[in-house]
Amino acid sequence: MPPRTQAAAEELFEVECRNSNKPMSQGELRAAFALYDGMMVTLGDAITAETLQDFGRPRCRMVANFGVGYNHIDVDTCGRHGVTVTNTPGAVTDATADIAMTLMLMTARRAGEGERMVRAGQWDGWHPTQLLGLHLTGRTVGIVGMGRIGQAIARRCHFGFGMQVLYANRSEKSVDFPARQAPLEEVAAQADVVIVAAPGGAETHHLIDDTVLSAMQSHAILVNIARGNIIDEAALARALEKGTIAGAGLDVYEEEPKVTPALLKMEQVTLLPHLGTASMEVREEMGLMAVANLKAYFAGEEVPNRVA
Repeated sequence: MPPRTQAAAEELFEVECRNSNKPMSQGELRAAFALYDGMMVTLGDAITAETLQDFGRPRCRMVANFGVGYNHIDVDTCGRHGVTVTNTPGAVTDATADIAMTLMLMTARRAGEGERMVRAGQWDGWHPTQLLGLHLTGRTVGIVGMGRIGQAIARRCHFGFGMQVLYANRSEKSVDFPARQAPLEEVAAQADVVIVAAPGGAETHHLIDDTVLSAMQSHAILVNIARGNIIDEAALARALEKGTIAGAGLDVYEEEPKVTPALLKMEQVTLLPHLGTASMEVREEMGLMAVANLKAYFAGEEVPNRVA
């Protein structure tokens, strides 16, 4: 955890920290529910029905998720066992939107390919048709999921690049720039760049599949900064191999940290190691928000950012 997060927790609680950044095993999680009053977990720590199957009411009654996405936590099961679950919305919005723009620019302008060329000593100088990419100004962006992060991305695209904004969302959103809601396949068909910003979970599993990818234009690119399993990675690899779409920029993966091997070999794919919130300021704010959730719970106060 960031130093300020740990310090804030230690001011309030007796704290034990794991010495590993790898996800907790099911055995570790079950032991934690039996031994601790509260936990701060991260996106790799999968709390499932199996985790809690041997408990009525575990000792641990509060799980503070370090992050906004909580599809790795079975919140319904937690609720049935009397476990409160919180997340850290808001803190991650701008940083994650910035990574979406990073991926959009890198993929459209073939920056990853160019950097690899330079580092490999294969660049022999400028010429008029080298690494020609997609010019983004005035293009159309399609946002899949128009929540806080989706709106932040759309705002950057509209005001920064003069892009037209389409979005697929369960409900219409009121925003301070021109944007039109449309069905997902229409968004895919009309957008030059499709950016996935929807929440994870059963409802969005493989939302981006063969059908959606087939609807996209051959020059279009797909960006994902949400959750990896929203995209069917096998279908994405097929679409890229066939030239159905021109490229992809990914910060998250279906079987994270594993990446579909075919994608690793593709020059037109930009791959980042889940950098969406990776700045010290943002991670500290996330951690302090998680600590505040824990503090409120154990003080008997209304818990902010409660999801279960």
